Amino acid sequence: MIALKRTLRDCLASLTIGLNTALAALPVFFISLLKLLIPIRTWRIGCSHQLNRIAEFWINCNDIWLPKPEKIEWKNFEPATLSEKKTYLITSNHQTWADIFLVQHLLNQRTPQIKFFLKQELIWIPIIGLCWWALDFPFMKRYSKSYLKKHPNKKGKDQETTRKACEKFRTIPVAIYNFMEGTRFTEEKKKRQKSPFKHLLKPKAGGTGLVLSALSEQVDSLIDITIYYQDKAPGFWDLLCGDNGHVRLYIEKRDIPPAFIDRDYAEDGKFRAELLQWLNEVWAEKDQLLKTLQPDNEKKEKAERE
Repeated sequence: MIALKRTLRDCLASLTIGLNTALAALPVFFISLLKLLIPIRTWRIGCSHQLNRIAEFWINCNDIWLPKPEKIEWKNFEPATLSEKKTYLITSNHQTWADIFLVQHLLNQRTPQIKFFLKQELIWIPIIGLCWWALDFPFMKRYSKSYLKKHPNKKGKDQETTRKACEKFRTIPVAIYNFMEGTRFTEEKKKRQKSPFKHLLKPKAGGTGLVLSALSEQVDSLIDITIYYQDKAPGFWDLLCGDNGHVRLYIEKRDIPPAFIDRDYAEDGKFRAELLQWLNEVWAEKDQLLKTLQPDNEKKEKAERE
């Protein structure tokens, strides 16, 4: 009976989200075509605003079906201080595709529409790939070290793509979501890269540095999110079935150090070192928080309080 209920919810949620995506895609494609055909700056900015409103509506519809976090804790600031008129950098630890849906649920209509860097291959996903393109999500072509060694002319292409994407964001507020670990966390990956953190991979500074270089004083702050799954991290289908276990979100708004403004990440080695040091300090705090949330530590703290 439980398996049947899960299957029915899975089918209904999949159908609803699929229909929601298809219906939202129609006006997205139409407005994107108008934006492409009429090369007037104010017109294109207006089209971008309308496209973002459609994306917000799509997220609100999905929220009807997707399970909510068990606990959301805002650290050191009030969520009401966030604004859709400001530009933010957003980061979180990364364990599963469900992370994106949780962060969208958390920040939708509190910040500008969230954009994140995507692998170029994802543009070929039916419907949603073209929607990402229409909504100005930047697509990145990643090259391995061995490939770059054979094709040195491709070196720096990802930096060029980031700069071009950020040029579009100069005319409209944006929230850029960057998984600084670069990939989903697994114990195997942690061991392979010899991460100094217990619950995290090493942070990468490249994407953040290039965004800061391109947008400079436009970036208001870093929204640092720590996602803790008490049980195993849910897959996409687990999320659709309402089986994401206990999830907690901890959010801290961090000021961008003034020394990072108007610096060139690609050319300034000192800036690269300073930024990476700062991110490692942020990651150390995040790792400590995740450590305190582990079941044994939670039981110990509860016993001490009693």
